[in-house]
Amino acid sequence: MFEAMNDIAPLPRPLRLGDPAPNFTARTTRGDVSLDQYRGRWLVFFSHPADFTPVCTSEFIALAHAAPAFEAIDCALLGLSVDSLYSHVAWMRAIRELAGIEVPFPVVEDPSMAVGHAYGMLDADATDSAAVRATFFIDPEGVVRAINWYPMNVGRSIEEMLRTVQALQRATKGDALTPAGWHPGDDVLLPPALPVDGEADWFHRLRPDA
Repeated sequence: MFEAMNDIAPLPRPLRLGDPAPNFTARTTRGDVSLDQYRGRWLVFFSHPADFTPVCTSEFIALAHAAPAFEAIDCALLGLSVDSLYSHVAWMRAIRELAGIEVPFPVVEDPSMAVGHAYGMLDADATDSAAVRATFFIDPEGVVRAINWYPMNVGRSIEEMLRTVQALQRATKGDALTPAGWHPGDDVLLPPALPVDGEADWFHRLRPDA
């Protein structure tokens, strides 16, 4: 199944918001996985420079703790690094021994860097994964809705990853926008409208979320 990843062609330009997420099939710590099997639910697909590295380990421990919160909003988690499946399995075991927690989501192996190149995680001429720390938020239709990037020496905010999914889910309903720092239950913004005489807040209209 792993060889199927080699069929992914690099995009002619960087992956953008609104693009279909490139499909692939690969081996993972929890069996073979195809990206299209996540259709019908939200997916956070995130990559790491390497196994057994300090920042990556801290993120995996935090994501393992947060996994039930993602599951509660019908959002799956899927990790990736260029290391082999054998390295992934050993790392998952070491995390369990270190932190006393099981990593419940699959981790994709990508030693050929086929997936990394297809998603624009790597420069076309890259020979290693040193620059990879990307997160793709993919909706139930398989469309990329948000992307963020972090350097190797800075860990991601797991709380912000969860909040991003929640905000995307709310905004997708189409009747409201989510303001800065929005969390479920907070006020939402009405979509833009033409100014009306006497309405000073026509461009920034908050209302309680029904």
